[in-house]
Amino acid sequence: MTRPHGHLQDTTVCSVERETDVPHVVAASRQFCLAHGLSPLLAAHVATAASELANNLWMHTTRGGTITLRLLTQPTRRGVELLSGDEGPGIVDLALAQQEGYSTGGGLGCGLPGVQRLMDDFEIRSTPGLGTWVRACKWAKLGT
Repeated sequence: MTRPHGHLQDTTVCSVERETDVPHVVAASRQFCLAHGLSPLLAAHVATAASELANNLWMHTTRGGTITLRLLTQPTRRGVELLSGDEGPGIVDLALAQQEGYSTGGGLGCGLPGVQRLMDDFEIRSTPGLGTWVRACKWAKLGT
């Protein structure tokens, strides 16, 4: 694992309002991970999860939302935290929304279950009429 050179921001915020914002979120997520010396595989997992979350923001809200990437550092591991937040319609049935194959947007229903599988930590909160908040983290052990 290489260490970054120079001063890097430990947090990056991406706005998602339309479909064309999604590839920018994917690229920013991948670059964020690589710039902080994380592996290409970890970067691919984070970028894929960010893609799914960003797609949900433009598809299911009228005003979009944000994807925030934050570098996490602990004594034995480093990682990336993805935070997705919006003030959209919210999710009425979180358990159903997290089931493989369930979709309200006409897709394959792999979004939230896929994020949960790709990432090491996953948490979701939603309030109908107020919005949805997702936190997902991917970790790498130091020295590997």
